[in-house]
Amino acid sequence: MVRPRHFGYNAQTAGTNRFQRQGPEGRASAAEVSQHALREFDAFAAALTAEGVKVCVVPDSDMPRKPDAIFPNNWVSFHADGTVVLYPMHAENRRAERRPEIIDAVVRDTGYEVRRLLDLTRHESEGRFLEGTGSLVLDHRARIAYACRSPRTDESVAREWAREMGFELELFDAADESGTPIYHTNVLMYVGTRVAVVNVDAIAPADRSRVSGRLVAAGLDVIAIDHAEMRAFAGNMLEVGSWDEYLGDFTILVMSETARHALATRKYARLYASVDAVLALPIDVIERHGGGGVRCMLAEVFLP
Repeated sequence: MVRPRHFGYNAQTAGTNRFQRQGPEGRASAAEVSQHALREFDAFAAALTAEGVKVCVVPDSDMPRKPDAIFPNNWVSFHADGTVVLYPMHAENRRAERRPEIIDAVVRDTGYEVRRLLDLTRHESEGRFLEGTGSLVLDHRARIAYACRSPRTDESVAREWAREMGFELELFDAADESGTPIYHTNVLMYVGTRVAVVNVDAIAPADRSRVSGRLVAAGLDVIAIDHAEMRAFAGNMLEVGSWDEYLGDFTILVMSETARHALATRKYARLYASVDAVLALPIDVIERHGGGGVRCMLAEVFLP
């Protein structure tokens, strides 16, 4: 997790991210919004730690100002074979988020061993982008990568990633009610160990049955959410691992309070039954101004 220094509305990403909302909270200044987001971040990291999750928090650098530094999963991913992937970013001001000292901190604090670096950032010069596990929703057990095409998710780069990482790629088109392409796959879809959450209605009609069938064939209980639930970040969650001396290994589903309150009761019950615990956290300001949710704030580390 990257502790933000200058969190705020990013005009460079607003054209493709319909989840962002411009303007201060009531009469709050931009600085007050940033401070509010910092409090949400600190409470989030503390709650994860209290649940026994190992959290590596790295502070953002002061300059250049990076309003979206709080979302590291878009520029880096850490895999169980020791591969670290660096991704090409659509917005120029987000490329400064790629800082080697963050990778160094992960190595130092978690014991992660870097065995290979897959650097895809050269695609930026050609106008091709793939924004990490925002663009890619990964089923690690079945080795399937789901990706919806968008200005931030280029098909050719996704195919290169899949070849290099040994995943099958499931590409599809998806849009909101207005017909605008969904900017990141991880706002419409979550894949866990036992369940998948997906806004089936957002997927293009020609792709729906194929994507749904792929999820079912992978042995997942598919929970369909609607557009309203998606807008409340109900597709943006992550299953993380923890350990307890009495319980041993156990799983925690992390979501926002916004998503928790938006989910229909029966859907939440199915999610709750799929893990050992659920952690719902208040990050309203981060969601509203940043246009990203809890999953975007977490760059998970798979130790070899």
